[in-house]
Amino acid sequence: MKSTGIVRKLDELGRITLPIELRRTLGVGERDSLEIFVDEEKIVLQKYEPSDIFNGSREDLIDYHGKKVSKATIAELAKLAGILE
Repeated sequence: MKSTGIVRKLDELGRITLPIELRRTLGVGERDSLEIFVDEEKIVLQKYEPSDIFNGSREDLIDYHGKKVSKATIAELAKLAGILE
């Protein structure tokens, strides 16, 4: 991992501010969603990119009842259900 040398304190609500230079470098804009991961003793932030709930694919996504599903998964499920050959 690469150190940026940036140190920030949490506010009374547990929030931190990401410096504009870091946001620009990583392509994180206002109101973008970030995923939070824990790796042993580290907190890792990553720009959120929606993916298929079944196989993790990020291509050809369709929103179905608030969940993302790829067209390939839909076709595979249709085959399993006997709807498509």
